[in-house]
Order: sequence, then structure tokens, then C-alpha cells
Amino acid sequence: MSDRRSERMLRVDQAGEFGAVRIYAGQLAVMGNRAPHSAEIAVMAGQEAGHREKFDRLIAERGVRPTALQPFWHVAGFALGAATALIGPEAAMACTAAIEEEIDKHYTAQLEELDGDDPQLGAMIEEFRGDERAHREIALAAGAEQAPAYPLLSGAIRLGCRLAIRLSERV
Repeated sequence: MSDRRSERMLRVDQAGEFGAVRIYAGQLAVMGNRAPHSAEIAVMAGQEAGHREKFDRLIAERGVRPTALQPFWHVAGFALGAATALIGPEAAMACTAAIEEEIDKHYTAQLEELDGDDPQLGAMIEEFRGDERAHREIALAAGAEQAPAYPLLSGAIRLGCRLAIRLSERV
């Protein structure tokens, strides 16, 4: 595997974890700590912050340039979190379920591409994929599919997530 591909993986994965932290920050800013699912969101936000810290360290160690879109993801992530929370607690959970579905696919594809070539990065991705899968299950159990217009909301968020992945790999 080329160093360039490894750099792209790190760039996009760090951006994704950064975006996840911002989404949860937006949701908690709207919902506070007493709304339905706030406790679950706070726990997931903490895990995402831990993921981001580990990717931040690896990016620094390897001298990889973060995405130039980070200022945009800072605002867009918070806005997505706040918007879904304004719709309601189930919409906030629908956001998590949709994103984590795409991230599971993304991390799985990365692991297949790595095929053991970068054990340090592969171990991180595998660990984080497990957390993301658990987040999706938590969101579904919390009523994500009961969100207003769930298929449309989920589809739009998943499409946006795929677009964010492609852009963050390259820019």
C-alpha cells in the first residue's frame, strides 16, 4: 500500500471523528443534558473525542496534513447535530444511525484495502469500527427509525456522509 493512500485514510478518518464530535456538540447544545437520549449522546461523544485524539496523534507522528475542509466540518457538523436535535430526539438518533452505517462501510473498506499492510492504523480502524457499530445499535434501540420522515432523513445524511468522505480524502 502506498504512503499516499495511508495518508488519505488518516486524513479522512481524523476529519470524520472531528465531524462526529461536532455533531454531538450540536445535538447536546440543543437538547441539553436532560432530554431523551442525552446520556447516550454524551457517552458516544466522549468515545468519538477519544478516537479523534488518537487520529490527531497519529497524524502528527506521521506528518500527515489534515483536511483543508476542517473549518467547514467544524460548522457543518455542529449545524447537522443542532438541526437534527431541533427535529427531535429520534431525529438526533437517526443522524447517528445513518452516519454510523456509512462509517461502518467506510472502515470495512479501509481494512480490506490495508490487508495488514499498516498494523497500527488497521488496529485503530478495527477498534473504532466496533465502537461505531455499537453507536448505530444504540441509536436504533433509542428510536432512530421513529424519526419524522426517517427514510428521507437517513438517506440524505448517508449521502452527505459519503460526500464528506470523498472530499476529505482529497482536499
